[in-house]
Amino acid sequence: MITKKKLISILDNLPENFSIDQLIDHMIFVEKVQKGMEDAENGRVYSKEEARQKLSKWLN
Repeated sequence: MITKKKLISILDNLPENFSIDQLIDHMIFVEKVQKGMEDAENGRVYSKEEARQKLSKWLN
């Protein structure tokens, strides 16, 4: 979830003129990065080998 403070920061970093689509895309990106960082901090990650095994059916 994005806080008001984070949303204001996002808006401050966008160009003066932007589309709603650009705003939404940027918000989704920030939220996914934030979730990934939280997952990493809480040990919810895979090693390179574990990831390779899980993805092997798509990589071959």
